[in-house]
Amino acid sequence: TTEPTVLPSKVPNLLVNGSTGIAVGMATNIPPHNLKDVCKALIKLCDDPDCSLEELMKIVKGPDFPTGGLICGREGIVNAFKTGKGRIVIRSLCHIESSGKDKQKIVITEIPYQVNKQRIITSITDMIKNGRVEGIRAVNDYSGRDGINLCLELKRGEDANVILNQLYKLTPLQSAFNVNFLALVNGKPKTLNLKEALVHFKNHRFEVIRRRTLFLLNKALDRAHILEGLIKAIDNIDEVIKIIRASKDVNEARESLIAKFSLSKIQAQAILDMPLRRLTGLERDALVNEYEELQKTIAQYRAILADANLVYDIIREDAYELIDKYGVERRSEIVAAAEDITIEDLIAEEEMAVTISHSGYIKRIALDTYRKQGRGGKGITGMKMKDDDFIEHMFIASTHDYILFFTTRGQLYWLKVYDIPQMGRASKGRALVNVLELKKGETITSMIPVRDFDETKFLVMASSAGVIKKTNLSAFKRPMKGGIIAIKLDEKDELIGVVMTNSEQNLMLATNDGYACYFKEKDVRPMGRATRGVSGIKLRDDAHVVSLLAETPNASVLTIAQNGLAKRSLFSDYRLTKRGAKGVTNMKITEKTGKVVSVKSVTEDDELMIMTNKGMIVRTATSGIRIIGRITQGVKAIRLKEGDQVTAIACVVGSKEEETQVEESPITPAQPEEETQAEE
Repeated sequence: TTEPTVLPSKVPNLLVNGSTGIAVGMATNIPPHNLKDVCKALIKLCDDPDCSLEELMKIVKGPDFPTGGLICGREGIVNAFKTGKGRIVIRSLCHIESSGKDKQKIVITEIPYQVNKQRIITSITDMIKNGRVEGIRAVNDYSGRDGINLCLELKRGEDANVILNQLYKLTPLQSAFNVNFLALVNGKPKTLNLKEALVHFKNHRFEVIRRRTLFLLNKALDRAHILEGLIKAIDNIDEVIKIIRASKDVNEARESLIAKFSLSKIQAQAILDMPLRRLTGLERDALVNEYEELQKTIAQYRAILADANLVYDIIREDAYELIDKYGVERRSEIVAAAEDITIEDLIAEEEMAVTISHSGYIKRIALDTYRKQGRGGKGITGMKMKDDDFIEHMFIASTHDYILFFTTRGQLYWLKVYDIPQMGRASKGRALVNVLELKKGETITSMIPVRDFDETKFLVMASSAGVIKKTNLSAFKRPMKGGIIAIKLDEKDELIGVVMTNSEQNLMLATNDGYACYFKEKDVRPMGRATRGVSGIKLRDDAHVVSLLAETPNASVLTIAQNGLAKRSLFSDYRLTKRGAKGVTNMKITEKTGKVVSVKSVTEDDELMIMTNKGMIVRTATSGIRIIGRITQGVKAIRLKEGDQVTAIACVVGSKEEETQVEESPITPAQPEEETQAEE
């Protein structure tokens, strides 16, 4: 007859089913949890009322949503369980399947809690129409009685992981559940943590069981009282019948029975209401048996009311029964934290050619833009150039790498490759001053791609004046916006090259007048970042260092001169000297060759990008330039137009592209000349 304010549930429904509500000035948003976990936590709390919140969190690992999905990270869960407030990130469960040659598809089988499937489909299709997500060919919905099944078919060659990260960032495939565990405690709103919620339920359940037991005890006592009267009446049945027959009405009979047998009014009424079948012997035995069982039940009820531990035993039994009957495994898997998706997650990892012109224009181009040509090919235009500009630097790196930019003044700047503007093959690029905060008069001399700042790696730097310096790579992992000092240089000196080493390699310094000094890296001790360095090679008149090399296994020394002549020599052809020596002859310099432009360490599988001051680029395999003697002029590596000169080369390591067949140059490679005495 009275409306209940709380229903006596055996399970903490507020935790298991969750709740969402908005009131005036307050709101609650409680996520659902796994029934097995919650019941086990309740049992733990009954066993050990002083158990810590951390112990309970080992049992209840986090919310468990009926729609499944992936809960990313534990930070939001920990905050919610400790403070009652937290942000839980939920991702759809997706996997990538192959759907033919160079084709993939993304299959979505679980979606975030409280997110409508149609909303996801609409959001994805809108992103495709607006051009914010590219690469999806079709969105198909195969959902049915077996659950969610959304299939996103991708275009040929698309990176499924990149597209999936875009969808996580831009669509409801990833959503957040903001926990606000606000509940009414004794009629007053209160924000609860996990233990407080379980303690309040345990106390509520304790009170419910005690009140239920007291109610059942009173009911059993009433029944026992009646049974006592019935048994007494059957034992004196003849006299009872005589009294009833002699009474003129029911009231008189009731009063007579009460007076004769010392019965209560309830007992007397029960005797009067007793049917004649109860007069049999079997019925008497049934009443006696019922009375004896009732006495045992009454004793149990009284024991429960007298001992709180027995109440907790009932709470445990109920919890175990619920686990056995309704318990299921978790649907929502807790995975590693999904950090805020950065632009890097939305960009496919691919090799890029990064070019910088003499006038300071930078861009990146997909590596497959350049087709490979045979030695002596005419090349293709790699950049539109002004009359007084030419390509000076080129590097191959992944879009996810860092690029460390070393300037002629010895300063270091860095960028992610994806931050470098990607432009067409013939475009000149963007001015470096708009990308890096270069100081007046600074130009880029070296670029080093770095994925991680490994403490076992070193950067070795060389200047045009022959100074060399070695510094641990980890010293450069915190560059400032305006750049940091990589090496201190004399007034007229410039940084010409930087290589990454492992401290066990051999180094070579090559000069523009055809000499090279070959020595062990261990001869150069590690120094701090803002230091000058030591002598690396003793220069001859008017010479300067053009290249710094670090020897690698199976590598050879490739030298190219201004007029397009190039050659390869073995490192073993060079005598190991001490750091600071004059070195030995590397290339015979004549008017035909011109000065040495660059020296590289290459392997048979490497390919070269050869660049000229008029913006022409030839891509050719290093295997097309044969290994010949150290003191030679080399062979023709590129056919130059009149007035054109080679300005730089870059290596493309281990490319597997098929070669485009072009007519071989009619130029006959120069024959190796006899070695001359190398000056020590």
